[in-house]
Amino acid sequence: MAPWVGGRGDPSASSETRSPDSCHARSLHAVTTTTTTPDVHLKMSAVDWATLALPGLVWGTSFYFIAEGLQAFPAALITPMRVGFGALTLGLFPAARRVRIDRVDMPRIVLLGVIWMAIPLSIFPFAEERVSSSVTGMLNGATPLFIAVVAAFMARRLPPKQQMVGVAVGFSGVVLIAVASGSGGDNSWFGIGLIFVALVFYGVSLNLAVPLQQKYGGLPVLWRAQMIAFVLVTPFAIPSLSDVRFAWGPFLAVVALGVFGTALAFVVMASNAGRLGSTRASVSVYIVPVVSLLLGALVRHESVAVLAIVGCAIAILGASRPTLRLELATFRSQRAAHVLAETVSLDEPA
Repeated sequence: MAPWVGGRGDPSASSETRSPDSCHARSLHAVTTTTTTPDVHLKMSAVDWATLALPGLVWGTSFYFIAEGLQAFPAALITPMRVGFGALTLGLFPAARRVRIDRVDMPRIVLLGVIWMAIPLSIFPFAEERVSSSVTGMLNGATPLFIAVVAAFMARRLPPKQQMVGVAVGFSGVVLIAVASGSGGDNSWFGIGLIFVALVFYGVSLNLAVPLQQKYGGLPVLWRAQMIAFVLVTPFAIPSLSDVRFAWGPFLAVVALGVFGTALAFVVMASNAGRLGSTRASVSVYIVPVVSLLLGALVRHESVAVLAIVGCAIAILGASRPTLRLELATFRSQRAAHVLAETVSLDEPA
């Protein structure tokens, strides 16, 4: 899993939030594909909170499902199955199909299919042959940090001071996770290195995806990137078909990985962003490492170092700081606009 960045109709893309501070922080945000106006009321209902958390809960299960799938399927086969089921599911939604992509943008979509889907999603199953699902999920929580660093390089200037502090704090937590996990147990440094390579690809691809998602919306871009990835990775999986030890449990885990984690979670995230604003909706991504940790430790009975758990908490804190600051600023601006609208309405003659 990886978060996605502001889509067409994203309320947080207004000029009010395009300061240098917000432009860097927006690379940490989820993508919206709707054109509706977000709810500016002060309170969220129980249903809002549940749907807000749902994408993060689903994405947090991804690494558990990968580990379960590896019980019957070779690593090379996990990714084509995953993106295949994901693309089939997304194709059921008109929002993904009805947008026509300009020919001039297709090379960029192909590039995203390679560096956003094909390569990183192929890396994770091979990494989980060497690293536990809980550690993989905790390290994946650093994705917003890699996005922020790549965004700074692409902008050719340092991010705002507050974001630099958040990134520094977050990466210190990542180092703790890696050191604690790689120093003992069943986790290998090579597997941890593979995860970092995947996160770098996420950081680059999610920044490159921004203009396309703002132009066409998130789902059309994601759907096409998944179809391209499927075409690219499937030939590499064919030689490993003889290694399949089919079992229904692992097969259903990979189906769930594709249908829910690679498709429906993005649809829910898009809906959340349309109703609540993409800044607030993006908070869901910080649930991912927590869910991965709990499933790995409690369900798969994986051994997790205490220092790694501490590092996970620090990484989440560092990664979430810029987003939470921008969420507060956006919330205040929305509330002010709401109050102003009510005032103007009261001042109008009956």
